[in-house]
Amino acid sequence: MTGDCPLIKLPVLIKSNMKIIRSTDRKELQAYFKRLVSTDSRTAADVKKILAAVASDGDKALVSLTARFDGFKTSPKGLRVTASEFKQAKNKVDPAIISALLTAKRNISAFCRKQKTAGFSISTGKGASAGMMMVPIETAGIYVPGGKAVYPSTVLMNAIPAITAGVKNIVMCTPAGKDGKVNPVILAAASLCGIKAVYKLGGAQAIAAMAYGTKTVRRADKIVGPGNLYVATAKQMIFGQAGIDSIAGPSEVLLIADCSANPEYAAADLLAQAEHDEDATCIMLTDSSRLAAETLEALNRQKTCLPKSALIEVALKRGCIVITRNLKEAAALSNIFAPEHLQLMTRENGSLLKLVRNAGAVFIGNYSPVALGDYIAGTNHVLPTSGSARFSSGLSVSDFIKKIGYVKYSKQALKKVGLKIRRLAESEGLRAHAISVKRRD
Repeated sequence: MTGDCPLIKLPVLIKSNMKIIRSTDRKELQAYFKRLVSTDSRTAADVKKILAAVASDGDKALVSLTARFDGFKTSPKGLRVTASEFKQAKNKVDPAIISALLTAKRNISAFCRKQKTAGFSISTGKGASAGMMMVPIETAGIYVPGGKAVYPSTVLMNAIPAITAGVKNIVMCTPAGKDGKVNPVILAAASLCGIKAVYKLGGAQAIAAMAYGTKTVRRADKIVGPGNLYVATAKQMIFGQAGIDSIAGPSEVLLIADCSANPEYAAADLLAQAEHDEDATCIMLTDSSRLAAETLEALNRQKTCLPKSALIEVALKRGCIVITRNLKEAAALSNIFAPEHLQLMTRENGSLLKLVRNAGAVFIGNYSPVALGDYIAGTNHVLPTSGSARFSSGLSVSDFIKKIGYVKYSKQALKKVGLKIRRLAESEGLRAHAISVKRRD
């Protein structure tokens, strides 16, 4: 049995949008390796107006936009979640969910503590030293999406690295329903993290509020968290006013498997990513034609039991199963794709892991589904997408820390290197630089 679905042979008439192709067909492979690139000029124009309104009118604009987009009327004061609402929310949440959130919090916190590093100082000669201080940002802004689904795990994944870094102030925005209430499990997660400043704001206006600040919402130095196209566009536009984590694209998984892999597990993991949204990307690379066929058959069967089967069908069209010549080629193709999530389900997991150069996070073995990283394992689920794993990493403590270098020289230490500094400055045509050293002789 797999879940509630018996492992029975269903009619061959059940077809999948997911294709099996060969790695030698480079043209078709490249088509499946393409990512969605958003060039929605209309969305950009709408977001620009929203940002301008909040920058100009502050709370007045937030109240108006909340009524317009989220469907409930309130005052600036009513935008902030009250202590009473936090208390009511905690009482409404199933204790089993609270227990799961506490386990996740413990593991994420432990993982984050290992990431925190101290500053350092080095001596470059008598009376000469240089070093680096690790200073947390003052205020972090967290965006937690709502609407289609509820994501308490996003609260933990974004808040705990900031808390571990030592961020003094955390503000959180999340959309409320038409009744003006935030989902209780979101508030429970925020409460477990000690976040008190939660605002009933969604979309581009929430990003604007945290970027510019208003009388009600504290201005953030850095804004993190996923969201829809409006949120992503807003984050891109306010960069410079505040820092951002990344521009998140659709979720994606790439699975490398050989004949030792369980096709039922492989299919389940592909479907788990496909259910995120229609634009999710699911790819499997394998050197086994038999495994490819068995995984596709399992996928066709398992998807019929899922509530989001229609959405999954659309997502699977963007994915494929690729038959490679060997596992080394599979690893090379994976590095080209640079997946958000990489799964290794082979006899050679150890050697394959050494070949990984581009991936947001790696899940090793038959019993390490991506869902572990999404919720409980401790690694962060805010990961680079759309190929950005080539040059970036998942959210971590370092995202909330500024690295400030410092220099301290005595008069004699400066005199020892002064001439060299002056020569370098003059070679660059920066005479005043040279004089600033010469005057101290």
